Amino acid sequence: MYRILMSESIKALEEAINNLGWEVPDIRIEQPPNPDLGDVASSVSFQLAKKLKRSPMDITNDILGVLKTPDIFKRVDSKGPYINFFVDNNKFSKIVLSSINEDYGQLQDKNMKVIVEHTSANPNGPLHIGHIRNSVIGDSLGRVLKSAGYDVETQYYVNDMGRQIAMIVWGILNHVYQMDPHGKPDHEIGKLYFEVNERLRANPDLKLEISALLKCYEKGSDNELEKHFENVVKECLQGVSITSARLNVEHDAFIWESRFIKNGSVARILKDLDPYTEKNEVVYMDLEKYGIEKELILIRSDGTSLYSTRDLAYHFEKFENSDISIDILGSDHKLALDQLGIALELVGAKKPEIIFYEFITLPEGSMSTRKGVFISVDDLMEEAVIRAMNEIEKRRSDLSKSERLIIAEQIGIGAIRYFIARLSPEKHIIFKWDEALSFERGCASIQYSHARACKLLEKANYKTKEAEDIMDLDLEHPFEIELIKIISKFPYVIEEVARIKRVHNIAQYSQDLAGAFNKFYKSVPVIGSDKEDLRLLIVDKSRITIQNCLKLMGIEAPQSM
Repeated sequence: MYRILMSESIKALEEAINNLGWEVPDIRIEQPPNPDLGDVASSVSFQLAKKLKRSPMDITNDILGVLKTPDIFKRVDSKGPYINFFVDNNKFSKIVLSSINEDYGQLQDKNMKVIVEHTSANPNGPLHIGHIRNSVIGDSLGRVLKSAGYDVETQYYVNDMGRQIAMIVWGILNHVYQMDPHGKPDHEIGKLYFEVNERLRANPDLKLEISALLKCYEKGSDNELEKHFENVVKECLQGVSITSARLNVEHDAFIWESRFIKNGSVARILKDLDPYTEKNEVVYMDLEKYGIEKELILIRSDGTSLYSTRDLAYHFEKFENSDISIDILGSDHKLALDQLGIALELVGAKKPEIIFYEFITLPEGSMSTRKGVFISVDDLMEEAVIRAMNEIEKRRSDLSKSERLIIAEQIGIGAIRYFIARLSPEKHIIFKWDEALSFERGCASIQYSHARACKLLEKANYKTKEAEDIMDLDLEHPFEIELIKIISKFPYVIEEVARIKRVHNIAQYSQDLAGAFNKFYKSVPVIGSDKEDLRLLIVDKSRITIQNCLKLMGIEAPQSM
């Protein structure tokens, strides 16, 4: 695999430098910009030049004079001061093809616990397009980290104590809107929330009644009121879970914020922070001496806690129960997380790693749950599947309607997830249907390469084989060599994505992999060729790698398209 090339080249360089009597630096290995410059290369001569006070070129010549070429490489030479390693394609391909099974990409256990919190939308309505990037980034990252060998738990933090939930409960108690018992519960709650906001706009004094409900709920003195809050949140989460399941988004645990009031965690945090707090009408922390102008309010004037207070208790629990804690948050939360980080450090906890993302919109503009102007994720998925179905009907009239529906679902959901995963979180996204559902550039092109592989294997009536079963492993065509080299990089890409915690690199790799397979498919004879066994093996290993790559992004790999 690709990591073998890196480790073997480093080992050879370390031995050569030691033999020259020099101190071995932290050797950097990179992939050259084009294959004419080798498969891997090192700039170690530049690293040594300053210390040895010699030119990089002279150092390179000395190293090459004593370097023993590892068995997996056919030669090592220099391009300027760079030391370039050229792989023996036949030896390397045997190692790569022998290493791939259905679990390809699952790395060794790292014995480290990671908690990834994502989605965590307020349970006051359905998930909308403003939430979807959080879900896709968090779910995909969780999948990659699991594949990289981490023990991962994905969590949804349920804001069941916020003012928004109190507004919904107030709306139910005052019969503001009659929810349809047959409607999707999160959508019905969203309609109720909108109607309550309309009432508040007309009569702002109603806020006092809602505040009184919230205070009573936090005290825990009214069992009937607690049931109303709990039922509202449960019903909304039921709808959200249905949406998430269709989007292939998974959560291992739902953590309700009210538990941190009930189990005394908030009280303990407040006690620990007491030396750093000040009081006027509210209890707050002055963070100016930490470089933050805005104070952190912990207790309202009516004695109730805030979301931030309970969030501190939640993050302290995550700190105690994991080696790494990761939050997926919109860029508008940066100030709040700076505040939270300072407070956590003061109570002896490590602040979480944060992946901030910019927002996603449709070309028509932004949306707001409060104003009732939003595109739900349910609507977005339905539109994606309808559009995918229209495309499938043009291409595959030979399939039954049920078969076309299954494929359209796989393509439509995959298009949404891939379109979001393919860009770094720091970039704003405008969701464009023609790009998302493109069979040439979008996720469908990657899924299509998998379907092509499946069709070719089916046509050949292929029975699973391994590299050891094939006598002739002599590679001839440049496209089959290129494909095997890209396949070999899959574990390395997983390791790197897990390290930098940016899933867009997996999306880019999947596009490169599909592109290499499609070039091979179109240009290299397989069935009936004198290398049929070898090339079918390459097709099968490509199928596995494409399938596992898509799985990391929560995307189905259709066997037919």
